[in-house]
Amino acid sequence: MNDRCREKVPLAALAVVAALLASVGRASPPPAPPEGGPLRVIAFGAHPDDCELDEGGVAAKFAALGHKFKCVAVTNGDIGHSVLAGGPLALRRRAEAQRAARIFGIETEVLDNHDGELMVTLENRRKIARLIRDWQADVVISHRPNDYHPDHRYTGVLVMDAAYMVQVPFFTPEVPPLTRNPVFLFSEDRFQKPNPFSGDIVVGIDDVIDKKLAMVEAMESQFYEGGCCDVPPGGLPTDAPGKEARRRQVRDFFTARFAATADRFRTRLAEWYGPERAPGIRYAEAFEVCEYGRQPTKDEVRRLFPFLTRP
Repeated sequence: MNDRCREKVPLAALAVVAALLASVGRASPPPAPPEGGPLRVIAFGAHPDDCELDEGGVAAKFAALGHKFKCVAVTNGDIGHSVLAGGPLALRRRAEAQRAARIFGIETEVLDNHDGELMVTLENRRKIARLIRDWQADVVISHRPNDYHPDHRYTGVLVMDAAYMVQVPFFTPEVPPLTRNPVFLFSEDRFQKPNPFSGDIVVGIDDVIDKKLAMVEAMESQFYEGGCCDVPPGGLPTDAPGKEARRRQVRDFFTARFAATADRFRTRLAEWYGPERAPGIRYAEAFEVCEYGRQPTKDEVRRLFPFLTRP
């Protein structure tokens, strides 16, 4: 399954998602604000689903502790489907992003740039800088600028281009500049050139894996339906057993994907959680510290990621 080309889940699966949302609402009342005020994290993905896939686990963990997390899709995803496009698809993708945000307990925003047409422009740089300033971000996450998809690459470039400008008083002066530069992070990828992803920070997400898999089911146009180029051979099933098999196929694929990150960075997990705990962590998300922005010490990383348990 192509992990970036994905996009109607069967009614049974929608019922599962609805039930999970209802149970989450009953079991997880809004947490009290953390002592000293909440941390504020903003993550940029090229499309509605990118930051949910790359950091949905940590988003749920931040939210559970009363911190503030926002996902921003820099394009509206309006061509990411095999049979649907334009305004109807953009509206559907936005609704799916909002559903995912409710599962995680976070905020979300989808910008109105066309999928596949994102460019590195001054206006887009200004927009990203304004969003970071408005959010008063402590941490900013985005794609790395080396990636197969132009929208991913240019999202990374735009965020990096804003990394210094968010402090410059007369750049977009209508929004007050930040007084301290955030820590900028990249989300995980497997590209090797010009340099491989380093995985500086690795977070176990076993406690929120059910929410992350519920997000996969909630974003049915991308995952269940196969998006723009990963429709199942022969098309989507129409019978109940076939629909359930397809749902299970998608769930199993992403379960393995989220587990692969923990296996890939097992040594790094030992650094953060200790050699005794690391082998038992099944699922993880990983991040690389960008050279731009504030350079955190290991102690500051633990403050910014308060669920990283000391060994």
